[in-house]
Amino acid sequence: MDLNYRTKWDQYVKNVREKTQDGKTAIYWEVKFPFPLANRDYVFVRERQDMELDGQKIYVILAKSVNTVKFSEKPGIVRVKNFRQGVAFASDGKKGCKVFMTYFDDPGGKLPSWVVNWAAKTGVPNFLKDMQKACQSYRKR
Repeated sequence: MDLNYRTKWDQYVKNVREKTQDGKTAIYWEVKFPFPLANRDYVFVRERQDMELDGQKIYVILAKSVNTVKFSEKPGIVRVKNFRQGVAFASDGKKGCKVFMTYFDDPGGKLPSWVVNWAAKTGVPNFLKDMQKACQSYRKR
């Protein structure tokens, strides 16, 4: 939820900012894609719910793309218009947590199979490791 901190630990974030329009706060997010591919950008809203079930704390974050809050499209950057994400962090009852994530986006354009393979085999697992390190370091800031 801390966008400023996200820019410090996530190497793929190029630009991120918030904008409120007509009572809705949306996030603009530009993601670095590997050469020779064009970067992608997202415009989305998100919400967080904190819950407790049988003494276990659960934090849920839901995000989805929107086109109601306007951020200008930039030349050379592909706008991802269909994106959804759900993440749940559940306390393990000790000093850690379990993370459950669902994710979908249509990155637009044609992606070579090597990019899809890299994302599935390397990109996502490395991102989850980076997120784990970032979570562990967050309180130390």
